[in-house]
Amino acid sequence: MPRKLPPFVTRERSRHGTLVFYFRKGKGPRTRLPLLGSPEFEIEYQAALAGSPPPKKAVVGVGSLKWLIDRYRDGSAYRGLSEATKKQRDNIFKGIIDKAGDVPYKAVTRKKIVDGREDRASTPAQARNFLDAMRGLFRWALEAELVSVDPTAGVKNPLRPKGEGFAAWTEDDVIAYEEKWPAGTKERVWLHVLLYTGLRRGDAVTIGKQHVRNGVATLRTEKTGTEVHIRILPELAATLAQGPTGDLAFIVGENGKPLTKESFGNMFRVACNEAGVKKSAHGVRKIGATRAAEAGATMRELEALFGWTGGTMASLYTKTADRKRLAMAASEKIENAQRPHLPGPVRGNEENS
Repeated sequence: MPRKLPPFVTRERSRHGTLVFYFRKGKGPRTRLPLLGSPEFEIEYQAALAGSPPPKKAVVGVGSLKWLIDRYRDGSAYRGLSEATKKQRDNIFKGIIDKAGDVPYKAVTRKKIVDGREDRASTPAQARNFLDAMRGLFRWALEAELVSVDPTAGVKNPLRPKGEGFAAWTEDDVIAYEEKWPAGTKERVWLHVLLYTGLRRGDAVTIGKQHVRNGVATLRTEKTGTEVHIRILPELAATLAQGPTGDLAFIVGENGKPLTKESFGNMFRVACNEAGVKKSAHGVRKIGATRAAEAGATMRELEALFGWTGGTMASLYTKTADRKRLAMAASEKIENAQRPHLPGPVRGNEENS
């Protein structure tokens, strides 16, 4: 049963289907009210009933955390970030503004930053992203002389969970997937674009014919903005020739049109599950890096191919490949040492023959 309305209040549906409420007493002005039952409704209803103008909403002004975030977004430090990073930080800042946008930014202490990290402790990746966003904000504010102390300084990242993150694909996984999705299917194109380019999802759904010149694809990565140059290997070229591919992107959906990285990730996971491979697109990138490292690619070559910087990721793969090569070499030496020595020829028999 609909809730009984207060006197002089009417309920209507907007052309968008939204429920709205209006106050009108006699032939007086018609005033829109907030949602019935909210604290704002009661305040504005009482003001309308008394014939007073509705109270003005508080304006978040200079010195608030929202004001600082808005100034940061207008600056070169923020504009220089990749689109993917800006999107990620915008989502984080939205939550912060909703919760504490009117708090004076100078009241943000190191303890509040630590508390924000601990609030997200159950998801370490979100905690790291929160810290990265706040570090970017307050390092800019310190440089702009808006604060004298950076409250994020010295705050440690949360410990990474034990394990190696996304499970890497194995050669058996590749075989199982290819058996399920033969040449000429869009699912085969999906895997081979990931496998033979080493691109992340966001870049894999972008790469197309327009990026390829003389057998080499060149594009800037979404995450870091690094320019990468990828040779189109014969296996990938053969897959692309059979298609299906799109006019602007190699990876397409049912209608032959490009996909967002989110929709592609979901569709690729379904294709993997149907092939019996319970792994993700990021795991394909890992096997690509492993293949390259085991083939002898150096750290600099891996960084150039995969768009990494800083040496950390490339070092992980080269060290693993080096350990594997050293282990194989050591095993071969042990095998040689344990192999029984064959007796040499008997010279006396040779002389008598």
